[in-house]
Amino acid sequence: MSAPETAALVKEYRENGFAVAERLFDPNEVAELNAAITEILDVADIGSVAEVEPGDNGMARRIWSPTKQHRAFERAAANPRLLDQVEALIGPDILFHYSKLHLKAPQVGSVVDWHQDFAYYPHTNTDLVTALVYLDDTTTENSALQAVPGSHLRGLADHYVDGFFRGKVAGADAPDPSLAVAIEAPAGSVIFIHPLLLHYSSPNRSDRYRRAFLPAYRAADAYPIHFGAHAGHNEAGVRVLRGSASDTARVEAGAWRLPLAERPFGSLFQLQEGAETASAATGYATLEEAK
Repeated sequence: MSAPETAALVKEYRENGFAVAERLFDPNEVAELNAAITEILDVADIGSVAEVEPGDNGMARRIWSPTKQHRAFERAAANPRLLDQVEALIGPDILFHYSKLHLKAPQVGSVVDWHQDFAYYPHTNTDLVTALVYLDDTTTENSALQAVPGSHLRGLADHYVDGFFRGKVAGADAPDPSLAVAIEAPAGSVIFIHPLLLHYSSPNRSDRYRRAFLPAYRAADAYPIHFGAHAGHNEAGVRVLRGSASDTARVEAGAWRLPLAERPFGSLFQLQEGAETASAATGYATLEEAK
C-alpha cells in the first residue's frame, strides 16, 4: 500500500474502530491458505485439529492456532505487507499474540454474538489489533463481519450474563442492530479490528464458504493483566515479529472488568452458546482458547 493509502487506513481505524485493506493478499496467497486448510482437516478425527459445528454434520467451525498447524499460516501472519499496516496502527514494536481460523460453512456457520475482543484479554493498554483475513469473497449473505462504527470510543461494555462472564454483550446492553454496518470485501482483503470495537457475525445463509484467518498482534509494551485457568500457555507463543521487546508496561487509564467465568471453556462459540445453561462458580475462563 502507498503512504497515502496507509494514512487513510489509519484515519479510518481511529475514527471507526476498524479499517479495510482490500486484496492485501493476492489470489495465489489466498489459494495457498485455503489449500492449507484442506491439509489441516485431512485427518481421521477432525476433532483433533478443529472444533466442530453443533449437531450431526461433523463440519469444522474453528481451527485452533493455525499458525502452529501449518507453515502457510505462520508465513501469512508475518507477511511484511500485513505488518506494515499493523505497525502504522500500533507502533514499530510488534508482538504476535495468537491466531485462529473461523470456517463458516454454507448454510451452517455458527453465529458469533456481539462482543469486544478486549473483554477476553484485558491488557495494560489498547494497542492490540486483530487482522481478519477474508479467504473467500465475502458479502452479507455469507456472513460478512458486522460492526458498530465508533463503538471503540465508548469503553468496555458488560460481557456478563446472570453474573457470569459469557463473552457477549446481551439483552438491553446489546447495540441497536440498525447501527451495524456489514464489512463486505473480496478474498484476500484484511479487516483491522480495534480491541474495543463491538462486532458480530450472523450464520452463513448462502451456498458459499466464509473462511477467515485471524492473526492477532499487540504492541510490545502492552502487557496482559489477567490470566485465566488455561491462559498462561498463551504467552509461550508470543514472539517479536518486528522491532524489539519491551521491559516496560505502558498503562492507560481505565477500569477493565476481568473475564472471570464459572468454569473453563473451550472457545468463544462454546462460551456464548452456554450462557443460558451454566451455573455454579468453579473456575476461570481461558483467554486465547476462548478466542
